[in-house]
Amino acid sequence: MRNIAIVEDMDEQAARLESYLERYAKETEQELHCFRFRDGADFLEHYGSDCAVVLMDIQMPNLNGMEAAVHLREKDRNVSILFVTNLVQYALRGYEVDAIGFLVKPVGYYDFALKFQKALAVYLMNEDRSFTVDTPSGVCRISTDRLMYVEILRHRLYYHLVDDQIEMTGSLSKVEAELEEFGFLRCNNCYLVNPKFVIRVQGNQVQVGSEMLTISRPRRTEFMERLASWYAGQGVR
Repeated sequence: MRNIAIVEDMDEQAARLESYLERYAKETEQELHCFRFRDGADFLEHYGSDCAVVLMDIQMPNLNGMEAAVHLREKDRNVSILFVTNLVQYALRGYEVDAIGFLVKPVGYYDFALKFQKALAVYLMNEDRSFTVDTPSGVCRISTDRLMYVEILRHRLYYHLVDDQIEMTGSLSKVEAELEEFGFLRCNNCYLVNPKFVIRVQGNQVQVGSEMLTISRPRRTEFMERLASWYAGQGVR
């Protein structure tokens, strides 16, 4: 079962989207559970990083859809966002929050089904490569496709993403155990590296994205062997 959120203040529009979801679920023989929220603030207050797709109206009271989407991305970087609007010029800003696309009101079923199918497919593609962490602001879901490396400094964990950084208290050893299945490698006592972001290794340093991280002498042999294994596709998981 997949959870789908409709964030829409107009009852008629929300009912239309709910009926489309019911029809799509029946046609594709999928189980979809729909939740409806009347504005962005209410949605964010109750959101628990548990949705596959969010159908987000842009024009809403209290907190509009674009602002709500920005805050949503702080909680969940995997959920697919589809904007629903009659103001296309605002929907085009969707790239700022990695939106899948937008539906123009009045929404027709064919356009809905086409774009919803894409949104669900993108979510499912990323779902197996994500994990959740408990941050001070709540549960946050992180895609390993965006996580370059994890650092621990003075008992604080720093998740370095391609477009953000998340800070929290924790143990790097526990993170290492959790991310082992995704192929993350320990290059020293401070860093856990995602091999897909390794640019090069030079001497006792490894370049991850634009950052140069130190490889400790005791860990260098194992690090290089596992990195070579990952590149060779022999399964570092």
